[in-house]
Amino acid sequence: MLVSDFNYNLPEERIAKFPPEERGSTRLLVLNRKTGKLTDSYYRNLADFLNPGDVLILNDTRVMQSRIFCQLPDGRKRELVVLEKHGDEPQRVMYRGKLHEKDQLIIHPRAALLAPVATGLARSSSPCQAPDSLGSNNKLLIVTKILGNGIAEVESDTPLADLAEKYGTVPLPPYLHRDATESDKKRYQTVWAKNMGSAAAPTASLNMTEELLKKLRQKGVIIRYLTLHVGLGTFLPMRTENVEDHHMHSEWFHIPDDTISAIKSAKRVVALGTTVARTLEYYAKTGKTSGEDDIFIYPGFEFKIVDALLTNFHAPKSTVLMLASAFAGWEHLKNAYDHAVKEKYNFLSYGDSMFIC
Repeated sequence: MLVSDFNYNLPEERIAKFPPEERGSTRLLVLNRKTGKLTDSYYRNLADFLNPGDVLILNDTRVMQSRIFCQLPDGRKRELVVLEKHGDEPQRVMYRGKLHEKDQLIIHPRAALLAPVATGLARSSSPCQAPDSLGSNNKLLIVTKILGNGIAEVESDTPLADLAEKYGTVPLPPYLHRDATESDKKRYQTVWAKNMGSAAAPTASLNMTEELLKKLRQKGVIIRYLTLHVGLGTFLPMRTENVEDHHMHSEWFHIPDDTISAIKSAKRVVALGTTVARTLEYYAKTGKTSGEDDIFIYPGFEFKIVDALLTNFHAPKSTVLMLASAFAGWEHLKNAYDHAVKEKYNFLSYGDSMFIC
């Protein structure tokens, strides 16, 4: 099975560059995965496609403000994305521009990078503290190891997650080709975001609103949560020719007891997003309710828990597209995507949604 098999034509104008003016005002394409039947609807009508006794499971991870702007002592600017941390492993970042081991990076609020700053880090009294000439509020990172593929290990006196929250900004997907705005700080986060740790949003959840959740509960739909911190694989393209040769990255997850209980008594389990789907299926495979999840789902996979999937429209040749293909069947999914392009649905993180049932 080739990665190139999971391709489709995605015109640039169909990629949503900004969130809709009103959260949840987007469209919804419903796909019957048994028959291939398509129904055009709206996200606000989701309750029409769920039934009393269904269990809708949401990911309550919270996105770190993980995009950090830095500069080297000579003034060259660098951009980092803080990646999720697993246990006691060293802190890792993705970086743009060249870096070398032992490089020292000064973190600034981005506005500060527009003004000249002093150099001369060799005079710093501590290897992870910026000298006074740079301003007492500036923080320093040391590059300890270059791992390849634009990934490096770094260290700092202050936990990097704390620095990201203070100095960082929203890690918008690279294909948006723009900087984050104040609006993105709110809209690139679910309305129920709780547990800090993701390097990117569980984007299928961005269209859900508290009003719609209330409507679903009133209908008898049971709402439950789990946590999966979205990580490295969200940013990295598949680099293998054969699908089976791809090694999935690990992401930390936790499934609470009340969610497990709800699953066992559910009439139908509905996963809100691929993050939820792979967490539930990893639990089905291993019996683990917490730890590191590295499951890779592609066509041929047999789903044990997930009965329906609410998701968005995914990029060509991506692992999340392959998961959706495994659930719906590539022929049905490809036909749905072609229909969505023709009917001018909006694609990717800030776009419209699909309900596959």
